[in-house]
Amino acid sequence: MDNRLINIIACPICHGKLIYDKQNLELICKFDHIAYPIRKNIPVLLREEARKISLDEDK
Repeated sequence: MDNRLINIIACPICHGKLIYDKQNLELICKFDHIAYPIRKNIPVLLREEARKISLDEDK
């Protein structure tokens, strides 16, 4: 995942910063507790594709 892209894109729900989770290939919004998948090196920033993350995962 390109770091320049991570610095530009934002959560489509709250417009906040997304954090790259390299291990799970996801972009995480800590405010909304949502993880967006990255498929074939492309972030999928669709609400219906995101998954809710627990407070334990949101560390």
